[in-house]
Amino acid sequence: MTDASHLLAQIPPAKGPAPVHLWNPDFCGDIDMRIARDGTWFYQGTPIGRAPMVRLFSTILRRDGDDYFLVTPVEKVGIQVEDAPFVAIRLEVEGQGEHQCLRFFTNVDDHCDADAEHPLRVHIDAASQEPSPYVRVRTNLEALIHRNVFYQLVDLAVTRRIDGQSWLGVWSHGQFFPIGPEPD
Repeated sequence: MTDASHLLAQIPPAKGPAPVHLWNPDFCGDIDMRIARDGTWFYQGTPIGRAPMVRLFSTILRRDGDDYFLVTPVEKVGIQVEDAPFVAIRLEVEGQGEHQCLRFFTNVDDHCDADAEHPLRVHIDAASQEPSPYVRVRTNLEALIHRNVFYQLVDLAVTRRIDGQSWLGVWSHGQFFPIGPEPD
């Protein structure tokens, strides 16, 4: 069974996410690593307190279907993710209206602009009606948008009719992203 220090030794030196989509090693089993809904990474039940180590692990993270893996050129190990692997903790806004650009920054120092490749989506819990907003950071990997950042989006929201219904949403890179139906 692989441990975390063995995985770290296999990560090629590079800046930014590794090309995990190009690597197809054999599955080596699951390790006791978990990413909590708040973005905290745990190894063997203990929070990983070193931000550079979390950042390094985040660069080799891949999602295949509903499963998450840490992938190196020679190993692939499964980990648990409670919700999304990242949390969008900061928002920068440039411009206004349809020319607005929304840039999200995550807890692991990734950033992305909301656009066709990095869409926003909001899941509404059927029981509680509580929204869970997300932005795609990289292939198949999303960030849960922190509540404070979501409030910023709500402040930026404008109304637009879609299929005969009024929606609140935000513009980024010329694309409208609905965040919820307009209240009556």
